[in-house]
This record gives sequence, C-alpha cells and structure tokens, in this order.
Amino acid sequence: MLESDLTPMSSAEERATCSASIAIPASLCAELYGQSGAEKFGLTSGDFTIILRAIVAKYLPQGAGQTEIVELLSKLKVEDLALARSCALGNEAAWEVFLNRYREKLYRAAYSITSEDSTARDLADSVYADLYGTKTSDGRRVSKLDSFTGRGSLEGWLRAVLAQEYVNRYRKQQHTVSLDEQLDAGAQLKAEEPTAQPLDPRLEEATDQALASLAAEDKFILARHFLDGRTLAEIARLLGVHESTVSRRIEKITTSLRKSILAALAKSGMSSKEARQTMEVEVTEFSLDVRERLVEGVEGSSRQ
Repeated sequence: MLESDLTPMSSAEERATCSASIAIPASLCAELYGQSGAEKFGLTSGDFTIILRAIVAKYLPQGAGQTEIVELLSKLKVEDLALARSCALGNEAAWEVFLNRYREKLYRAAYSITSEDSTARDLADSVYADLYGTKTSDGRRVSKLDSFTGRGSLEGWLRAVLAQEYVNRYRKQQHTVSLDEQLDAGAQLKAEEPTAQPLDPRLEEATDQALASLAAEDKFILARHFLDGRTLAEIARLLGVHESTVSRRIEKITTSLRKSILAALAKSGMSSKEARQTMEVEVTEFSLDVRERLVEGVEGSSRQ
C-alpha cells in the first residue's frame, strides 16, 4: 500500500528495513554526506548511509539497479535532510539552525492560512510541537521530522504539514456540527459513490509505485484538489503561493503520474498500446483507486 511522506520511520525501523543490503556506491554516500553538513550536527557517515538506504527502500522497488538508486539519491536535498533528521534526534545545534531558519516562516505560512494572529500562532505552535516531538514511543521521542526524506525542500514539506494540520482541525470542527445544523446551513447530502470494480493488478501496482514516488507537498495538493474539492485559490492560500503556481503544479504532477504509470505498465510486460488501453478502459475505477491511495497517503500523517 501507499506510504505517506508524512509518516515517520523510526531509526529502529530504518535499520530493520535496510537489513536486506541495499548497495549504494561508497563514493556517492561520502559525497552526499559531505554535501549535507551532517557532521556538524553529530550525525555520522554510517548513520547518514542508513537514512539513505531507508529512502531507497521506501521509494524504489526491491532489486532496483544502481542507475535508479544513484538517480534517486542524487536529487535529494541532503542539507535539508541532515538538518531534519538531526533535529528529530534532538541535536541542539540542529534545532538552533532550524529555529533561526524556519520558526518565523512557519508563523507567516500559518497566518496566510488563517488570516488571524492568535489562530496562526496556535496552529504554528501545534505543528512545531509535533516536529519537536512531545510524545514518546518505547522511550524514544517521536518527531514528525523523522518522515522527511529530502525529495523536496524542507520549507515546502513544512508548508504541507502545516496545511494538513489546518485541514485536520477544520474536519474535526465540522464533525462537531450536528446534521440538522448542516442541513439548516444548506449542506447537501452526497450520494454514495459506486463500489469500484477490481482493477488489473498490474495497474494497481503501477499506481502504487507512481503515487509513492510523489513528494509530500505534491500528494497534499492532489488530495486537496481531487478529494476535498478545494479550488486552486484555496490551495494557493493554504500553501502561501500564487493560484497560477498551483495550476501549473497540478498539471505537471498529473502528467508525470500518467507517464510513470504507463512506464510501470510497460515494465510489467504490457505493450504501449495495451498500457494506454488499460488506463482508458478502467478510467472510472482508476480514478476511485487513486482517491483511496491519496487518502491513505495524506491521512497517515494525522494519525501520528
């Protein structure tokens, strides 16, 4: 099933995931470690390599070749990755850098969403608490920063986390309103959607792979637009960007998804013609399938 970019993976889980040796060129590990600046936060090259292996295990299929591995890792924002993971481990120097760089940006992003000072600060502080790790599991502090994988900028990822928290709060507030109150306000009851028919398993697998490859902010944008029916203007306000930027992002993401799915179907043995026909014939069920996977991908963060 689809794993969310916002779902933390603990160090123990990372080590277990990487027990099946993932071959990453030592020269690449050394290069990325040097670029990351992880050493100044007390993160060793061995620790950083474990993180890289976990990222490979999460986003690439088992048995992926060296070319795919190098391509994935070479695109990582390794400086942001080292900072986030060091913060998750509680490194004071890393937190000092994080606070200086992102604390005020978190508030400004929250204010662009809420347009109200006290609400914005409450929202930003709530997210900061999740990032810092106020909860523990098996004696270990749980930080949402454990889930950052460096496939996009840390600032963009933080905006997605902030916007998701706002959406979660909105939904909880809606749940406290009675059905009579909603009807009085003019709310319309939605008819149940038809149950999706079973898909070609190759299409399901291709869809999983394509969606799993998306960055957290991309998943958030798709979920808000296609699941919640948010307008481009509303999503732009949530992320603090221009409406035209969201429009271009959605077009780019959906085009990339289709190409990724078609490529995966071709790898499964389908001809190009058969792959296109599979997507066209099952377009209705495919749409519902994507909705489910996006829900799993985005909602996973709210359960942490």
